Amino acid sequence: MSRYAKGDARDWARTEMKGVCNVIIPSYTADLRHLNEAAIRHDVRRDIELGFTGALLVSETAITPDEYIQMVEWAADEAAGRLVLFFHASFNTLEENVELAKRAEDAGAEMVLLSYPPSFYPTSLRQVYDYTEAFCAQTNLAVMVFPVPLWGFERLHPASIPIEMLEEMVDSLPNVAAVKAEGGMPAIAGFTEAWSRLSDRVVVTMPLEQQAIPLATIVPLQLIATSNTECLGGAVPRMLALCHEGRFDEAMRLYWQVDPARRANDRIGVAGGNTVHRMAWKYQAWLTGFNGGPLRMPTQRLVGPQLAGYRAAAKDAGVLTATESDEMFFVGRNPA
Repeated sequence: MSRYAKGDARDWARTEMKGVCNVIIPSYTADLRHLNEAAIRHDVRRDIELGFTGALLVSETAITPDEYIQMVEWAADEAAGRLVLFFHASFNTLEENVELAKRAEDAGAEMVLLSYPPSFYPTSLRQVYDYTEAFCAQTNLAVMVFPVPLWGFERLHPASIPIEMLEEMVDSLPNVAAVKAEGGMPAIAGFTEAWSRLSDRVVVTMPLEQQAIPLATIVPLQLIATSNTECLGGAVPRMLALCHEGRFDEAMRLYWQVDPARRANDRIGVAGGNTVHRMAWKYQAWLTGFNGGPLRMPTQRLVGPQLAGYRAAAKDAGVLTATESDEMFFVGRNPA
C-alpha cells in the first residue's frame, strides 16, 4: 500500500517528489526467458549511488504483467525507501493498466506515470480526459499526467493535452499530483503554460535536463522526472542540487561539461516509431555503471557506429565508467 491516502496525494508529492527521477529498464537472463534479479537490484543500487531520488520502472520492453510486478517487488526491497518508484502505466489497455496499478501499489510503487496505449486513438479531447479520469478513479496512487507528442494527440490540439484540459484534470481528479509537461515539444510552451497555471497546486516538471537545468536557474523547479538522465551519470542530480543551493554558475559549468553526452542522447530521437529507443538508453546507462544486458524482441537495434558514438561522447563528457568492450554490454554486469 502507498504511504499516503488518495486525498493526500498532492501534499505527498509536493513534499516527497524532489530531485531527479530517472528510468530503470528491465534486465533479463541471457536466454531472455526470465528477469535477472541481481541485475535489477544492481541498477537500483547504482541509482542511489548517483544521487537519484526516484525511478520509473519501465514497462515497454516485452515484459509480462507478472514479471513487471516481480520487478517492482525486487526494486522496492532493494531501495528500502531510498527511491520513489513509478509504476509505468504503459500496458495494452485501460483495464490492464488499472489492474497492474493496484498490484504495483501493493508491491511498492508509490506514483504512476500515465501513458496511453498505442491502440488508443481518440477522436476528441474529451476521450483523452475520459481515459485519464477512468484510470485515476481506480487507483489510490498519485498520478503524473503526461502530455507529449508520442501519443499523437496533436491532431486534436498542438499542445497534446491543452492547458484548459490539464487544468480540468487538476480541478476534478484529486490524485493528479504532477504534470510531466512536454506538450508542444520541442518548444517549451507546454511547460511554461503548465507552470504558470498549475504549479501552485501540483508539481510541474520538465523531464528533459537540457531544458530543466537552465529553467531551474530562473524558477524553483523541485523535480526533474522521468527520463534517461542516467546517461549523464550523476551529473543531473548534482546540477539540480546546485540550483537549489543558488549556485547557478557552478550548475551551468557542469551543464556545459557534459554537453557531448547530451548531444549524443539528443540524436537518438524517436524517428517514425513514436517510441523510445530503450536499447540505446540501456546502453548509455551501461556506460555509466548500470547493468546493461539483452532486451527481448521486439526491440530496436544498436550497430557499431552508434555504440562508438555514445561511448566517445560519454568519455568526452567525463561520465564514462565502463572499461569493458562493447560486446560485454549484451552480456551485462550481472550475467545470469
